[in-house]
Amino acid sequence: MLVRDAMSTVVLTIGPAHTLRQAARLMSARRIGAAVVHDPDTCGLGIITERDILVAVGSGQDPDIETAGAHTTTDVVFASPLWTLDEAAGAMTHGGFRHLIVLDDDGPVGIVSVRDIIRCWTPARQRPAELV
Repeated sequence: MLVRDAMSTVVLTIGPAHTLRQAARLMSARRIGAAVVHDPDTCGLGIITERDILVAVGSGQDPDIETAGAHTTTDVVFASPLWTLDEAAGAMTHGGFRHLIVLDDDGPVGIVSVRDIIRCWTPARQRPAELV
């Protein structure tokens, strides 16, 4: 199975000036765990995750003042829609992260998460032997 078969095509793109509260509200409304941060003036594309927001708020930072740009991961590993789920899982394991932005020639087309991969693998890999 390929990344394109598992990825979420709901891609929330925000700017670096969004506050953490704004990012959290948008992510929560869409029921997603990561947003693409687009900053054409600097690094281009980055990612902010629910964990980034949790760490910032948990350390006492004000979500109404802190911006997404200050908490964006810019050293991003991008996936191709044609990667296998094994390749995506390997990149996540190697990098220690749970989301990959999926790019094609035109830019971001999706995000694949550990949850997406597990959802695809579970039916095939978790069947009890007596049911196969």
